[in-house]
Amino acid sequence: MRILIAEDERGIADFLSRALESEGFATTCSADGAEAEALALGGDFDLLLLDLMLPRRSGLEILETVRRERPELPVIVITALGQKQDVVEGLDRGADDYIAKPFDLDELLARVRAQLRRPAQRDPTRLVVGDLELDLRTREVRRRGEEIRLTTREFELLVYLMRHPNQVLSREQILSAVWGYDFDPGTNVLSVYVNYLRRKLEVDGEPAPIETVRAAGIRLVGPRV
Repeated sequence: MRILIAEDERGIADFLSRALESEGFATTCSADGAEAEALALGGDFDLLLLDLMLPRRSGLEILETVRRERPELPVIVITALGQKQDVVEGLDRGADDYIAKPFDLDELLARVRAQLRRPAQRDPTRLVVGDLELDLRTREVRRRGEEIRLTTREFELLVYLMRHPNQVLSREQILSAVWGYDFDPGTNVLSVYVNYLRRKLEVDGEPAPIETVRAAGIRLVGPRV
């Protein structure tokens, strides 16, 4: 498996390259946005690790082009902790996952392996997990063919969960990705919206495929790959 690392901080790029190569991956590093985009579109890579702040061509611009030209290529966005809104925009534009600097190496490697195991998403505007279908263009959601009407925030939450099937997502991950900023530690907004989703996704007496994993987070259950 070949991984393209688009990162202009040489120390981080070298660290990622050594870590991934020690796990058996082949890596190529690019510190230039225009060059990284050309490499990503060349078709020789199985995954793109994409920093958002790159010279000549931003990470979001690269992501938009890659999603149009190579929708099957998994993209993990690497972002600084302060770039909450950029994370949300990156996910909206089709990033498969994100990880914030400073990151835990074991977590990043696990996310890389998870993306490489996942079958290619041929249509980046349509998400399918089990009997759940979601269209990013029309914002239609269906379960077992039955249309489900969601509010904007419910829809955004479901998009994030469907982009990470069978992955336990922490409360902090979901809040930063979907709401875009840090909440008071005592807030229950996530629990409220998860309950909204559960009620709406229940069809024909079949409960919603959303699990709460005690002391860990939330998981959307789908077919194992």
